[in-house]
Amino acid sequence: MALQAADNNRKKAVLLDLSSMDINDLQLDALKQIDIDWTINQSTTADNVIAAIADKDIVVSNKVVIGRKEMQQAKALKLICVAATGTNNIDLQAARELGIEVCNVTAYATASVVQYVFSVLLALHSRLPEYQQAVQQGRWSKSKMFCLLDYPFHELDGKTMGIVGYGELGRAVASVAKAFGMQVLVAKRNADDQRPGRIGLTAMLKQTDILSLHCPLTAETENLIAKQQLAQLPKGAIVINTARGGVVNEKDLLDALENNHLAGVATDVLTTEPPPENHLLVSANNVNAPTSGLIVTPHIAWASVESRQRMLDQVALNITAFLAGRGRNIVS
Repeated sequence: MALQAADNNRKKAVLLDLSSMDINDLQLDALKQIDIDWTINQSTTADNVIAAIADKDIVVSNKVVIGRKEMQQAKALKLICVAATGTNNIDLQAARELGIEVCNVTAYATASVVQYVFSVLLALHSRLPEYQQAVQQGRWSKSKMFCLLDYPFHELDGKTMGIVGYGELGRAVASVAKAFGMQVLVAKRNADDQRPGRIGLTAMLKQTDILSLHCPLTAETENLIAKQQLAQLPKGAIVINTARGGVVNEKDLLDALENNHLAGVATDVLTTEPPPENHLLVSANNVNAPTSGLIVTPHIAWASVESRQRMLDQVALNITAFLAGRGRNIVS
């Protein structure tokens, strides 16, 4: 804990989980320059949330859960600033009832997520993990030809990318997909979505070679992609999930990959984070016996240095706006 000041006339703020955003590679100047008394915690356990926010006017949280019970105990609390776009760790209904503003940060990780999506897509589609393993195993050195053709692959040009969640991230991914010569299809949010250029999820899946997920996790999107939906994808499709783990049924996803219906899966998110060592996708991604076509990464698509810095700087802008009586990025 650091940056503790003592001025009873100023607002009090706490950042609950700096270590989930910063490994001493970010600048905190924008936060420090705000005229409030800061308490900055590297982490805050669930048992300590009530004590940590008890006398605070402003709370900043990346992933720490703040529910009704915690809010009710924090009598001075007026603003919860989520250092992320998703707000599923905050009880928004309770915040509304208690008169607590909740704001988030948006569009800070676009370049980082797009870079990740195409990094894993190119690796899977070009069979780079298999070819790298072949070289490491000495198979290229023993080859009678100048190259190995063991793992045939195709070009992205002419393929179809289906996107679920067409906000800031979905649109940016679509733009790069088109630069590769891909056709882009966008799923309707629901049956009532009549916006032009969007089609029903089932119709989209049937035409999709690469499925890229960018929707929030809600009651409507939980298990949105499960056995029935995966079966709609053409054989040899690739699924990339940078949304939330709960959007995809993980067992059904692994089954579709191991049954060779899918050619590749890249997921940066899991239903439980961090996952247990025996999590089915973590186990399948074991370095000693990897499942072909599977890439699992530890929720890092968003996490370029530049992205994390933009996130903290936006948090500072949100707090400054709140103190000036102006709402910024208010979600509740």
